[in-house]
Amino acid sequence: MTDVGRWRYAVWTVVVAYMVVGPIPALSTSLELHGWSGPVVDCLLYVAATAFCYFAYRDREHAIWWLAAAALLGVFLSYHTAYFGTSLMFLVVWLAPFCVRLWQALVLTASTAVAFIVTSVAISLDPAAIFGISFALGWAGFIAAVLNQLGVTRRQTRAIAEAEARTAVLGERQRLAREIHDILAHSLSAQVVHLEGARLLLEQGGDRDVILDRVIRSGDLARSGLEESKQAVAALRGDHTPLVDQLEELAKQFRSTTGRSCEVSISGDAGQLAPEAWLAVVRTAQEALTNAHKHAPEAQVVMALRCAEDWCELEVRDTGGKPVESTGNGYGLVGMRERAELIGGTLDAGPVADGFRVRLRVPA
Repeated sequence: MTDVGRWRYAVWTVVVAYMVVGPIPALSTSLELHGWSGPVVDCLLYVAATAFCYFAYRDREHAIWWLAAAALLGVFLSYHTAYFGTSLMFLVVWLAPFCVRLWQALVLTASTAVAFIVTSVAISLDPAAIFGISFALGWAGFIAAVLNQLGVTRRQTRAIAEAEARTAVLGERQRLAREIHDILAHSLSAQVVHLEGARLLLEQGGDRDVILDRVIRSGDLARSGLEESKQAVAALRGDHTPLVDQLEELAKQFRSTTGRSCEVSISGDAGQLAPEAWLAVVRTAQEALTNAHKHAPEAQVVMALRCAEDWCELEVRDTGGKPVESTGNGYGLVGMRERAELIGGTLDAGPVADGFRVRLRVPA
């Protein structure tokens, strides 16, 4: 139980005890004024008004009417027997902030206090008692409103924390989905190509050295995928290799896998990028090369990284070959866009006159 919960529990215990003990001193006055019927009637009305307060706490839709009825009975009991209905009026103003809107609670508290003053003056109650009880009624309503607001704030804070936790979990899942896709798409797709080629060669009785070369390349790609996984973890921890070296390595792997050229040009200081931006550039280059491998098997590729003081831009362009069929709606491009947007960057991808271009800009 929280500190607020303990305080509310303690206060409610005091309220219940007061409701039980409060009317006892007035029973003798009721007996003197009305005989034996007086305490009986007063106790029955007191129990009925207490039940109304209970109904108000349980039935929030009609709470204002239950509380108003309880307040009227409290005022009547105060008129019938001095001080007998005081506990009921305190209970009404105490419950009001928990059961109805704040403005309704204020109106009900003020009306109850005014009715008590008018009734007390009518029965010639001690002016000091009138002032003290009226003042206490206002304070009771104020304290109840504060406790209720604390409870509301605590619930809202808990709800916000839970929503943030769910958002964090969802964001982490999306990030992991992007990492898994990027790594697997880059390494496993090429492995599938080589292994499928090896299978066809085996079925056709192909040359053993060619088949062995395909298998060796598949193993190299698997090791490369494992290394990429380690690099992704290191990048997220802020411990990553220089971006220029990483792009050169990707270009080298592309040339080795496809037998096609992949030129890399660097301008500006690429070492200023944050880990998230570094990873976005690497993954975008990786995905663009993978797409060029799959969708433009005859194309040559050029990668250009340009870095300024406030931004870095990566451009990967096919320089010819078979027309690109992808429209940019695959998960790979979607993942690249999401990654760029999460760090405040932008990504444009689409066909150009001589092939396909992917352009990423991230803040430095």
